[in-house]
Amino acid sequence: MIEPVTALQTAIRARLLNKPEVIALVPADHIRAGSTRPDKTPCITMSDGSTMLHGNDYRAQSAAWVYLDLHVWTLDAGQDAAKEIAGAAAAALSKYSLPIEGGYCDHFKVTTTRHVRDPNPAYGHSILSVEALIRWMV
Repeated sequence: MIEPVTALQTAIRARLLNKPEVIALVPADHIRAGSTRPDKTPCITMSDGSTMLHGNDYRAQSAAWVYLDLHVWTLDAGQDAAKEIAGAAAAALSKYSLPIEGGYCDHFKVTTTRHVRDPNPAYGHSILSVEALIRWMV
């Protein structure tokens, strides 16, 4: 059995690492899962996410909707730098189906992009929200 959030995070990270447009803006080791303001910037941090189980079918497949946010952070580069990284990440994630190790991704899309002001004006911060419908064998 796969854990849907972890499988989606792994697939998203692999996609972003294979896109030169993203890697030109964010070092590969700065694209990771996590939940706090980063100590290294620029970076893309994937939230813990949430899973809404969708049930099983007659062939012993399980399905779940997975939702998570990707936080783009910059430091001393301005909000425009965060917007540029968010745009490159959204483009990288919006063009193809997303392969999931140990399962299938029947639906994937970036649903929203938000550019928010951090209380510390030195930080740039953007958030991409994604959703996926993932299936796997039980």
